[in-house]
Amino acid sequence: MFVDQVKVNVKAGNGGNGIVSFRHEKYVAYGGPFGGDGGKGGDVIFEADPNMITLMDLRYHRKIKATPGENGKTKKMHGANGEDTIVKVPLGTIVKHADTGQIVADLTQPHQQQIVAHGGRGGRGNYHFKSSRNTAPKYAEDGKPGEEFDCIVELRVLADVGLVGFPSVGKSTFLDAVSRAHPEIGDYPFTTRAPNVGVVETKDGRSFILADLPGLIEGASQGKGLGHEFLKHIERCRVILHVIDMGGEEGRDPVEDYKIINDELGSYQMRLLERPQIVVANKMDLDHAKENLQRFKEAYPDVPVFETCTIIHEGLDPVLRKAADLLATTPPFPIMDDMGQDVGVTYTMESKPKDFEIVEVEPHVFEVKGPKIDRSFDITKLNTEEDYYLFSQRMRYMGIDDALRKAGCQDGDTVRIHGFEFDFIES
Repeated sequence: MFVDQVKVNVKAGNGGNGIVSFRHEKYVAYGGPFGGDGGKGGDVIFEADPNMITLMDLRYHRKIKATPGENGKTKKMHGANGEDTIVKVPLGTIVKHADTGQIVADLTQPHQQQIVAHGGRGGRGNYHFKSSRNTAPKYAEDGKPGEEFDCIVELRVLADVGLVGFPSVGKSTFLDAVSRAHPEIGDYPFTTRAPNVGVVETKDGRSFILADLPGLIEGASQGKGLGHEFLKHIERCRVILHVIDMGGEEGRDPVEDYKIINDELGSYQMRLLERPQIVVANKMDLDHAKENLQRFKEAYPDVPVFETCTIIHEGLDPVLRKAADLLATTPPFPIMDDMGQDVGVTYTMESKPKDFEIVEVEPHVFEVKGPKIDRSFDITKLNTEEDYYLFSQRMRYMGIDDALRKAGCQDGDTVRIHGFEFDFIES
């Protein structure tokens, strides 16, 4: 079974917690804080494996987790970092964020690796917080959570030349004739349900990868038939080899077929028509082939056509030499995301989101919320008087006190953070 798209959940390891510890050695004067830092959580890494051809393994492993970091230890010892989880996928795999469609990994080279989810940072032990004003801090940081999200893992066949055309025009027969690949060949539409790939070598010693892709039909760019399942696989091809049934064996018009296929390629958002195209007039041994070829040349006088009969391996070498010539001068095309944008690094001017905002939810009750509050506030850490002191200092450092005053908060009013309520007191 060929699997070319899987949705999985990735969860990087959480960072280990720092600890509170003090020296108690008999001959060490004044001891002091001695708590170590927590270890970093493991990353989730995707690696391109040349020996894999489908995403079948991921179909049965939808939850991918990395190991969390260990907590800190006494004597300022650092907790062990979590182990990374390496996920092996075929060459040509793209990993996209399920919510935004943003591409986070594009793996095209053997053994290429990309971190998809980063592990959380370990928390600091209490020895980091020693100061002249607080020589015995009883406070340590918790580790940060690792990244977690759903992602779409998608395989786009890594080939130099892609065979396109209507079903049953002879694409699979062409691949079988010029390579050692043995695709399924039948006398019915949509024989090829998944891409087949073979290595082709010309008589002058040049070689390239040729992909027999599932057949196109009218409306494919809107998802009809195999639709996008087919078109996405041609994105990596640098040359398109357009096979036409010039004999009209299925009762189709070769001239109209050529127009329909190119319309579908042009309608797809990835600019497929920018790739050089070789037109192969196949099945030239049939009765009406010469007549149809003449009509085709009249309709498209500027399009070079190569006459072949793939079933008896006739006329194939000129096609292969032409494909090798075009590959020598055609650079790789960038992979685009769902919005038609290059997945390379882009810079955009966006306003920085606010760290927090204050809303008066009811008279004399103010709620503080925002991404920085989510990262800084942890009710489980408010256990001692020192914890509350450090929390209030952090809120003051973030400017929340002044922001509450500007919002109209007065002495004795209620401040709500994550469902917990505090009294605002003017000092």
